[in-house]
Amino acid sequence: MTTTWRHLPPAARAIAVAATDAVAAATARDAEAFPPAAERLAALDPEQTGRVLGAVVRTLLEERHPDGLDGDDVRAALEHAVREAAAWQEVDPQVMVTLLVGALGIQTDEESPLTPVALARNAPLLIADLLQQRPFARYLELAFTEIARAETHDV
Repeated sequence: MTTTWRHLPPAARAIAVAATDAVAAATARDAEAFPPAAERLAALDPEQTGRVLGAVVRTLLEERHPDGLDGDDVRAALEHAVREAAAWQEVDPQVMVTLLVGALGIQTDEESPLTPVALARNAPLLIADLLQQRPFARYLELAFTEIARAETHDV
């Protein structure tokens, strides 16, 4: 099943399409398709892209740990994702830590946010690992719904 994302505004649709391509390439461990897919994702607004991908990561973690996460759970998720990604792609463990911690809403002392390239190259690898064969489109849709709900409440 292919999701077209036509119901989304143009900026959100661009994120959905680029993220879908990058996560699909990461899931398939397609070393040829992944770099250009990550480049397309990196070219988009990093703040918006980060919010969407962070919401996907948070939802996946919450679903896998319905009774809550502890430090061991986060460490295990990080180690597994880094090990799996490193088998076929260059991965930055520190970026993965930042992605996981940020998705959980934990403030860090990090002075500069992730670069768009670091976000786009590492987040799809993390998400692909957390998905474990579940459909990305479902989690992406949940992320957009969560963001829209939060923006509606902030108005």
